[in-house]
Amino acid sequence: MVVLDEPALLEVPLVGLGYRPPIADWLLQKPEVVDCVEVTAEHFFAGGDSELAAIGAMYPVSVHGLGLSLGTPGGLDTETLRQFKRVADRADARWISEHLAFTKTGDVDLGHLNPIPLNQRSLQTMIEHSRQLIDYCQRPLLLENITSQLRLPEEIAEADFINLLCDKSGAGLLLDVTNLFINSRNPRFDPVQWLEQIEPAVIRQIHLVGYSYSDGVWHDRHNSMIQEELFDLAETVIRYAPVEAVIIERDGCFPELPALEQELQQLEAVCETARCS
Repeated sequence: MVVLDEPALLEVPLVGLGYRPPIADWLLQKPEVVDCVEVTAEHFFAGGDSELAAIGAMYPVSVHGLGLSLGTPGGLDTETLRQFKRVADRADARWISEHLAFTKTGDVDLGHLNPIPLNQRSLQTMIEHSRQLIDYCQRPLLLENITSQLRLPEEIAEADFINLLCDKSGAGLLLDVTNLFINSRNPRFDPVQWLEQIEPAVIRQIHLVGYSYSDGVWHDRHNSMIQEELFDLAETVIRYAPVEAVIIERDGCFPELPALEQELQQLEAVCETARCS
């Protein structure tokens, strides 16, 4: 089974972006402010092998899945698994990632990420599916925390669940800092205290994007500039854990390139400050 390499605490994390059509041409010019790229697997299920090969030749690539539904009991969908591996192979992915979530129940595709019950049954399902994905793709796997306004009863505390899952499966954590911030605001808990319950060695990658706020509720719509409190929380995470890459996960409302470049430069400065101070 492929497992994560030993963490290199002194290295400054790579800073990158999710590959999206509005910025694809710019990313294929390999701008200096971009160190790595994240590819959404499902965006390439219908083709794009030459594009994936070009991306993989330029950057360290992370292939991020949306629909494997690792939290659903039973076998993983074989065609989705095959396509996911194809994308990872074509892009020569350094990492693969999926979510601590389920998107399917039986034969019904729910079309969005849903929280899993934090109990022994879900833990075993996630461990088995994570091992299967690692073995099938032969690449290190990272699992991402999601946002949810639905609070399910917990048999196992969330941090303990993540620690056990990573330990038993060999996966790491893709910590979505924006999701952590939003979850901490909606039911109100201290995100740093939550962070300090996670084994630092398992946190290997970060997602970051600005949040939205409306009608008393915080949202992650992947379309806002990163706020200062998110930069601060990201710096805390990078000081705490051997983060290898920090990726802006933006899906819409892309700013003009100078503003996007400035955001990447600010994120790079955050990484350097966290590791070098």
